[in-house]
Amino acid sequence: MSKDTEIDMKEVELNELDPEKQPMTGDGQAAAGEKNGSVKLKVPEDEVTFTGLSKDELMRVAGTPGWVRTRWVLLVLFWLGWVGMLAGAIVIIVRAPRCKPIPDMSWWNEGPMYQISDVEAFSDGLDGVAAKLDEINQLKVKGLVLGPFHTVQKDQPATLDVKVMNPLQGQKEALTAVLEKAHKKGISVVLDLTPNYLGEAPWFSPAGVDSEVMERVQAGAEHWLDFGVDGIKLPDLSLAAKSAEWSKLQAAVTGNRTADTKKKLLMGVVNNITATEVSVLANTTGADLVLSDLLSKNGGKQRIQAMDTLSSQQMSMGWGLGAAQKTHLSKSTDHIRLYQLLLLTMPGTPVFTYGDEIGLNAQGEGSPKMVWDTQKASPEGAVNETAKAEQENRAAVKKWFKSVSELRVKERSLLHGDYYSLFSSESSLAFLRLWDQSERFITAVNWGSTPEKLTLTLKPQEGVELPEKAKVKLSTDESLKEESSVSLNSFTLAPGQSVLLQFPYTG
Repeated sequence: MSKDTEIDMKEVELNELDPEKQPMTGDGQAAAGEKNGSVKLKVPEDEVTFTGLSKDELMRVAGTPGWVRTRWVLLVLFWLGWVGMLAGAIVIIVRAPRCKPIPDMSWWNEGPMYQISDVEAFSDGLDGVAAKLDEINQLKVKGLVLGPFHTVQKDQPATLDVKVMNPLQGQKEALTAVLEKAHKKGISVVLDLTPNYLGEAPWFSPAGVDSEVMERVQAGAEHWLDFGVDGIKLPDLSLAAKSAEWSKLQAAVTGNRTADTKKKLLMGVVNNITATEVSVLANTTGADLVLSDLLSKNGGKQRIQAMDTLSSQQMSMGWGLGAAQKTHLSKSTDHIRLYQLLLLTMPGTPVFTYGDEIGLNAQGEGSPKMVWDTQKASPEGAVNETAKAEQENRAAVKKWFKSVSELRVKERSLLHGDYYSLFSSESSLAFLRLWDQSERFITAVNWGSTPEKLTLTLKPQEGVELPEKAKVKLSTDESLKEESSVSLNSFTLAPGQSVLLQFPYTG
């Protein structure tokens, strides 16, 4: 071996490290900064990248017969599905029942009206009226009829001043407080402007209305409407409307209406005229609401006939039992809850006198004092058993009134629904109220002294049918329990009782 070869072999030996001392890197040489003994392996990865078909490949595949047929099948299916959905939507729209448009309603159509002719008897003056508005509001009352308050001496037209309040009746400041609080609660206030309210003839003469009196009433109406009241009430509309000055008064109340202002009410009272005559007055006088005494006719056939005649004008009709004369229900009947139900479910605006909600005893002369003890604890002791029973009865009557009034406001069929008569006799009647696709209601009342067997029948009407049975919604008859089912073909109503039946729309 040559000398040069030995030198090379030594260099190799010197450069080689002991295998145990070599770093385990797999590459032979440790990377910079790595400690001896660390392992850094590079594992080769078989990476597969999917790049899809190229444009040329796609074009070649797209032109094959199989893909051409597939595309055509999918396209046809798409358009068939689209056309099918469109046809289905059209069928649903055509066959679905159309919603009936809500009739044009004013605030006096939205709930009962509540008359307070004697504010002292009601609650010690106008201040007391303002204090009791919370309780009035619970009755769902939409209109408060106050007064008369103006200055006049009995049967003395020369003393008439409709613009000035009689100090004995109250002050303008107190009336302002009533107006402000009532309006906050959504209650409108109507002022009774009966000229000769202290005398027998409301317009001073039973023969006709003096033009000067009418001019004063007109000036008074304009004054109080500017003051903030929401309407006026006038007596004997059939007589007043014959006056040559009537059109001016009517225009003063209703002539300045716009879409942006609250409507002012012109309310007229009529007595002792027929339903047909009431209809004519509603159509020709320009009065917004005509309050009649037609329910004072005791025969069921007469009452149902009046309702039949006037039901199409329900937005202009006011109904009451004694309200036209400003008397209470208790002066006309012992069946307080029966007439509450009847009035609150008839087509038109129910008008009550203060205390009717509790069956206030109004026998005798003068205005009865309102009783406010329905929320107080019942008196105890044997001596007070009679008073306790009377208080509990007033509370029960008021609870009934509130339940019916709340239902009327909530249900469209009762608020402004169509009316159909179903039954009448000398002492009972029944009718149907319905609106479009809302729940239907049947009112049946029997004010007679014997049980009445009712068979409800409806004249053929397009789209209106009676079911075989209906559910009892409200009842004063103990034999007709609430939520029970009643056959409309024949059921018996006990004497002095009433029931409200309900059944659903099934279009």
